[in-house]
Amino acid sequence: MKAKTPSESRTITTDMVMPSETNHLNYLFGGELLARMDRAAYITARRHSRRIAVTASVNHVAFNTAIPVGSVVTIEAQISRTFNTSMEVFIDVYIEDRISGIRTKANEAIYTFVAVDDTLKPVEVSPIEPETEIEKQRYDAALRRRQLSLVLAGKMKPSEANELKALFDN
Repeated sequence: MKAKTPSESRTITTDMVMPSETNHLNYLFGGELLARMDRAAYITARRHSRRIAVTASVNHVAFNTAIPVGSVVTIEAQISRTFNTSMEVFIDVYIEDRISGIRTKANEAIYTFVAVDDTLKPVEVSPIEPETEIEKQRYDAALRRRQLSLVLAGKMKPSEANELKALFDN
C-alpha cells in the first residue's frame, strides 16, 4: 500500500459552546468534548483508510483547560501512526479568545481506530509518512504508546517491548 501523509486525512472542525452543552459552572461538559473529538477522529480515520472505522480505544485525554459557554472551539485531528489495521489519531483542541481572536491549545487526546470491511472484519490500512517535526515526534512516540497499551493489556510481554525498554536502558 502507498504511504499517505497526515495532512491528507486531517480534519478540522469549529463550533461554538452553547448553554445546553455546559455543566452548572457554565463550562463545556467533558463528555460533549469527548463526543466532538470522537467525531473528528472518526472522519480522519475514515478519510485515511477509505473504510468504515471503529473506535478501538481512547488512549489519552487531557482536560487541561475548562472551556466556557460561548467559546469558539476548533478540533484538529490527524493520523499520527498506523499499524496493520489500526490508526492512532492525535487530536488537538483550541479555543479562541473572544476579544483578540488568538487561539490557545486547551486540550488534547489520542484515539485508536480500526478499519473494517462491510462484515466488520479488520482490514489493512496504508502506512503514514510524517512530514513535519511534530508529526515525526508523534509518529515515533506512537510505537511506545502502543507497546505500553499491549503490555498493560497482557498482549505483549514487557521483555518484548523494545521501544519502551530503550527509554530506560540509557
